[in-house]
Amino acid sequence: MSESIWLWVGFNVLVVAFLALDLGVLHRKSHVIGIREALIWSAIWIAVALVFNLGIYFWRGTEVALEFLAGYLIERSLSVDNIFVFILVFSYFRVPAQYQYKVLFWGIIGALVMRALLIAAGVTLVQRFDWVLYVFGAFLVYTGIKLLLRKDEQINPDRSLVLRAFRRLLPVTAEYHGDRFFVRQAGKLFATPLFIVLIVVETTDVVFAIDSIPAILGITLDPFIVYTSNVFAILGLRALYFAIAGLVRLFRYLDYGLSGVLVFIGVKMLIADLYHMPVALALGVVVVILTASIVASLLRPVGREDDAGGTGAVGAGPTKGLADGVE
Repeated sequence: MSESIWLWVGFNVLVVAFLALDLGVLHRKSHVIGIREALIWSAIWIAVALVFNLGIYFWRGTEVALEFLAGYLIERSLSVDNIFVFILVFSYFRVPAQYQYKVLFWGIIGALVMRALLIAAGVTLVQRFDWVLYVFGAFLVYTGIKLLLRKDEQINPDRSLVLRAFRRLLPVTAEYHGDRFFVRQAGKLFATPLFIVLIVVETTDVVFAIDSIPAILGITLDPFIVYTSNVFAILGLRALYFAIAGLVRLFRYLDYGLSGVLVFIGVKMLIADLYHMPVALALGVVVVILTASIVASLLRPVGREDDAGGTGAVGAGPTKGLADGVE
């Protein structure tokens, strides 16, 4: 037991060290993240995850290593949907490019805490009540079908109940104040629009976690594997955002692939008593589904007629909308 505790402590200390190095040293000053820099950091985070995966292979064997790899791939793939939302949120609030990195950094800090709590709750429920696994499976099938059938959606963060409740507690400035989340004006504390964006990002991650965590529980119930694969997927999310933010809409069939992954994992959970699918086979199916959606997107890229409608009312709610809501 003590060895297990020190393992968890050691991993989290390592994560904190990575984050401190990231924001405190490497990205101490706010600046626009270019595609080249984003690709380099994305490759670094992937390499770190794979090195960790190799360590699991030598420590606990092939089966657990495959579970981590499958979990990481699923979480990493589903996080692409987060990027769509981040693009819309940053555009809606007209967040200057040089401040987006800081929002995502602190958003990830909050996401790590919330994911840990949700994972602990999910694993505990499944271990105590076997039937919960079927509930999760049915939920994933429903979510996958809903993702497949959804149309282009407009986003209006101002409708968030969390955001509206926060505005009742603290006034919000009408303009950005650099990369600061709070400022004092006339001796009174104000939140800035950047902090509002952070709240939206955090609440968005909770929604996505409700989908992604049951998905990885369909692969393994080992809390350490579930948590670490989630952490590595989240740590690489910022770099992934800046690397593909301008290209993500080119992958027109990616939603079909993500939908297929969710439905597949859901069915896998529902038939667990009838057929225990090997992790290697599940990993192979996930890879094939995602690869097929990416290849199809590359073979039939988005045309001009697809871009005619744009992204709806993404830019219709600039910081003026925040000023309208200030009490």
